[in-house]
Amino acid sequence: MTKTIGNLESTLASLDAWLDDDPMVNEIQTLSEKIRQRRTQMLVHSYLYYVLDQSTIDDGKWQQWADELVELQKQKKVIGFYDEAFSDWTGATGMHLPFDPWVIRRSKKILDNQKSV
Repeated sequence: MTKTIGNLESTLASLDAWLDDDPMVNEIQTLSEKIRQRRTQMLVHSYLYYVLDQSTIDDGKWQQWADELVELQKQKKVIGFYDEAFSDWTGATGMHLPFDPWVIRRSKKILDNQKSV
């Protein structure tokens, strides 16, 4: 049981590093993984901002990620993760992004993690 809890904690720590833009994670990511990371960040933080009226990052950080996603997608657009939602991504706004159950769960996890810190 202790080993399972340790594995779960390790997995959650890795996920947090991925969502928080940890430089060590960034060094080993493929292009598709980096695009997926940026899309996830855009989805989650747009939901928090536009639907819940809560911001966990500043506007400058969001824009930095949005602009990076624009550049990454010039190299590759189809990765099998919200491809249609990001097909015409300009980085101007995340208001039009889908806020489906997966995005909502991820967003609530971010808020829960911040409350526990």
